[in-house]
Amino acid sequence: MARTEFIVIGAGTVGAAIAYGLLKQGRRVLVLEGGDRDFRAARANFGLVWVQGKGVNLPEYQAWTRDSSDAWPDFNAELAQRAGQALDYSRRGGLAFCLGEDELAQRTALVQRMHNQTCDTDTEMLTRAELQKLLPGMPLGPDVAGASFGPRDGHVNPLKLLAALHRAILNLGGKILFRSPVERIERRSAGYRLQGASEVWECDRLVVAAGLGTAALVRPLGLDLPLRSQRGQVLVTERVGTMLPYPASGLRQTAEGTMMIGATHENVGEHTGTTAEAAAKLSRRAARIAPQLANVRLVRQWAGLRVLSPDGGPIYTQSPDLPGLWTVSCHSGVTLAAAHADILAPALANGALPEAAKRFSEGRFDVQLSA
Repeated sequence: MARTEFIVIGAGTVGAAIAYGLLKQGRRVLVLEGGDRDFRAARANFGLVWVQGKGVNLPEYQAWTRDSSDAWPDFNAELAQRAGQALDYSRRGGLAFCLGEDELAQRTALVQRMHNQTCDTDTEMLTRAELQKLLPGMPLGPDVAGASFGPRDGHVNPLKLLAALHRAILNLGGKILFRSPVERIERRSAGYRLQGASEVWECDRLVVAAGLGTAALVRPLGLDLPLRSQRGQVLVTERVGTMLPYPASGLRQTAEGTMMIGATHENVGEHTGTTAEAAAKLSRRAARIAPQLANVRLVRQWAGLRVLSPDGGPIYTQSPDLPGLWTVSCHSGVTLAAAHADILAPALANGALPEAAKRFSEGRFDVQLSA
């Protein structure tokens, strides 16, 4: 039976970023990955590092997202150096296309509303003419009325991000055990005991970042996390010439030249199958934005499950009844990777959540229900 200082349950982007950050603080860390049939949001991600539009009615989430986006350039440079591989990260700003005057009016109202809440003060609206000047290699379809532009937005290859985090964890002396799902967590007089199918692990401190599996793992300990799944489907095209130099919500061109088109927002439980209906809907919208995509071949379609709370914000728990145990749940693992590694993890290494994360405890939903 192995014992270590920290165990992180979950080797996806969220758990791996936290483990990486803990190792940079000199902590001893073991990461436990789940089984082959687990839902893996990290491997079905669109790859946006996104700020605009985040945190409407939740300004604290906008601030947390903005802090992570601002930390991403240094995070990217250091991680790439430690892992010995590039992440294909770019931060030139990002777009949200508006089809028709109704979408343009709705987007303009949203941007103004967030300006008034003093949370998203950077996003600006672009006219169709201004937008077309930004995209000389992509003639816009006639339905494009304009777009919003967020200067803090960017994108990354999410698979390269995950691989780099895993490699950096190993390079820093950490361990990752794949196909090692945890079945039960027990509180001990000193630390925690984790029971697997055939193995047992012990640790002084524990971080549960197991995505949709987090709630079931900590419920026997008295923590009730209101998490739900939402399916998102994504399409990938063949390689094309340079068209889209800025990532967009629902459309981005990768470093390899493929176009990613997405994503749906489907409340279908824990079903990860793809549908022809979704492919048709996504394709039609993409072709309305950029008509030249109508003749481009699709080469791949996949679906993944988002991890969502009732208000869309992350949940970070630190119960006084469970000292040394934290849970981390969110659906923006790529965007928040820098904050998790370089803000959250150093605080956990010192035994407490950072002030910014304390705003996202599960207790806020009890307050909302009683209000």
